[in-house]
Amino acid sequence: MAYIISTINMKGGVGKTTLTVNLAACLAKDYQKRVLVVDLDTQISATLSLVSPHDFSKLRKEKRTLKHLVNDFIQPIDQKSLPIQDIIKPYIGNIKGLDLLPGDLEIYDDFMVSEVLHKKALHLGKDNFEEVWTKLEQILVRGILDPVMKDYDFIILDCAPGYNLLTRSALVASDYYVLPAKPEPLSLIGIQLLERRINQLREIYKNENPLDLEMIGIVFTMSGNLLTGKYYRQVMRRVHEDFGETKIFKTRIPMDVNVSKAVDSFLPVLLTHPTSIGAKAFSQLTDEFMKKLQLIVEMKEQKNKLNLVNLD
Repeated sequence: MAYIISTINMKGGVGKTTLTVNLAACLAKDYQKRVLVVDLDTQISATLSLVSPHDFSKLRKEKRTLKHLVNDFIQPIDQKSLPIQDIIKPYIGNIKGLDLLPGDLEIYDDFMVSEVLHKKALHLGKDNFEEVWTKLEQILVRGILDPVMKDYDFIILDCAPGYNLLTRSALVASDYYVLPAKPEPLSLIGIQLLERRINQLREIYKNENPLDLEMIGIVFTMSGNLLTGKYYRQVMRRVHEDFGETKIFKTRIPMDVNVSKAVDSFLPVLLTHPTSIGAKAFSQLTDEFMKKLQLIVEMKEQKNKLNLVNLD
């Protein structure tokens, strides 16, 4: 079964999609992992980093985007869209094991969702509309991905920076999350907001299906001359105090124009400029990611064994 991992920050412009795309590509190319990138952001940056606008337009016309899976899940009809296996675009950049579930500019309609859930609440005799909403939130993303969970080692969810239905559902579905950030005050606020939102989700689900979600780490992407600026030092000191050394990636993603050029080619930077500082940084980051994940998994297994011993 795949590890489901969200890349998320409540603030935009922190390199979230760049991290998603290049981490996924490194996992597939360097570690021979089967990886699915899922674009949950209506800005479709992950999609347009991996397929051209022309190809994306064709996918929309063929109804091969996430939008149709979401709509089918929320409002089931007799004439369903294509199954998820036919909507996933395989062999991105001719990398074996790197696939994409394309996003859409309009993944779902808020009014339609509210109307459907309101009718469902009335049908079930539920006075508490929030209960029906929470149930959808709990099963939406996981339910869509369920048919392909056994086909991948990693499913990486590129989440929108806000706190909408799909972002919440992605967090509930995820095993882990990676938090990209910039060493600047507003980015720190995005980190704090995310942790607050996750704690709220933990409270909501504490009695039924407790949230089993853990941060792998915070990845800092650099900009300008922040490395030597006072804001950099202040932010890094605060993050170290709040999260500790083990939750912060040592690898920093530097500014590199080649990463932007790669997006123009609709490919990850390790394919377009494999010797660039950006490509090397993402390779190092992926190595660190694998080590951090292995350590977390081993600690979880040890904890579960101890719990079993205590039960005996």
